Amino acid sequence: MTSEEAIAWIHGRKTFGMRPGLMRVEALLQRLGNPEKNLTLIHVAGTNGKGSTVSYLRSLLEESGLQVGTFTSPHIESFNERIEIDGRFIPDDSLIEWVETLQPLVMQLDQEEELTGITQFEILTALAFGYFAQQQVDVAIIEVGLGGRLDSTNVITPILTAITTIGMDHMDMLGDTIEAIAAHKAGIIKPKVPLVTGKIPESALSVIDLEAAESEAPVSHLGEDYRVTYHRPDEIWGEWFDFENDRGKIKGLKTPMIGRHQPENAGVAIQLYYLFCELKKLPFSEKVVRNGLKKAYWPARMEKISNEPLIIIDGAHNTHAMERLVETVREEFTNYRIHILFSALETKNVDEMLQQLLTIPKAEIYLTTFDFPKAIHLSDDYQQLNEARISIVSLWQFGLAELLEKMTNEDLLLITGSLYFVSEVRELLLGMGGRNG
Repeated sequence: MTSEEAIAWIHGRKTFGMRPGLMRVEALLQRLGNPEKNLTLIHVAGTNGKGSTVSYLRSLLEESGLQVGTFTSPHIESFNERIEIDGRFIPDDSLIEWVETLQPLVMQLDQEEELTGITQFEILTALAFGYFAQQQVDVAIIEVGLGGRLDSTNVITPILTAITTIGMDHMDMLGDTIEAIAAHKAGIIKPKVPLVTGKIPESALSVIDLEAAESEAPVSHLGEDYRVTYHRPDEIWGEWFDFENDRGKIKGLKTPMIGRHQPENAGVAIQLYYLFCELKKLPFSEKVVRNGLKKAYWPARMEKISNEPLIIIDGAHNTHAMERLVETVREEFTNYRIHILFSALETKNVDEMLQQLLTIPKAEIYLTTFDFPKAIHLSDDYQQLNEARISIVSLWQFGLAELLEKMTNEDLLLITGSLYFVSEVRELLLGMGGRNG
């Protein structure tokens, strides 16, 4: 078997779609010998901010000398990046080995009426746990795929949990109120396992706090049990902030990612690291926090691909993420003429995302589509939101080429929307010799 064949087999399970529930993945893990039970795990949920929080926390734990596994989705650079140890993608030979182990087990389960149709994500979840246990990682950080309560990853008993943010997304699966979505996220809370919460609306936080109280899970709240004081953007790239909890205060911390929300994500990670050190009786080191944050990296999240001209890629794939992106652009890029290449999935609130982008003064928006099953269909209805500032681009490759041709150092090109879309554009730009700054 080649790695391409292994990935093709996993992708072949996409036909079963997203099927909330734990029964199938539990059955598969049981046949694997329940590798997840031999791991030290940290579970991270949230509408947005999960990925960068995982990245910050991984860097802090690695800086402490630990071997750290991470399970994240979707991928940006390579399929293998969903499963990493110390920032290194799972090797092809390990991927093949685990697919060959899992295939006959999946075939067996497909013969059982109640367990047939194991999904791609369920297989990847089992594969990640198996690989991490095989490699005997010190700790693995597991990012929730969708929601929380019925997500495949919610078969674990972690030592820590986190909920970064709550916003309106995946409403077809999670419900159409902030409280309903919060109830799904709160499903990762486990009895007496400490929880860290990020910047969450009060109505959603009350749902989370109720679940935590019923589970006797101690909660660290942003603004109460730990505090993040935002200062300013870095003159080159990143954000400056202070962190404080009952241990003390660390002044002058810097994130390598931009956006006022990044210190909040970093704060969740620092509090998780602090609690991890308490649980494992390890020293909590300010030096580790400073150095670890500097090394964090998360592709396609306010990622600078080029300095001249300035090109930024950000996977703001829902209205909550778009709100944060617009806030960052309005605050930190006032001196640029802004061009936005945007596409999204039809399951998202595209009208609202476009309305938010239109609040960026004088920004020109180029609306396009891409080769993906649920990509938006281009329609004049979108352009009618603002015909003067929204242009329809049928082929994003041609639109990108035209934009690059006319850009000067006074222009900013922002590529945003679906993570599937921005990863395609990112691959092309890097292939053209991007990231010159």
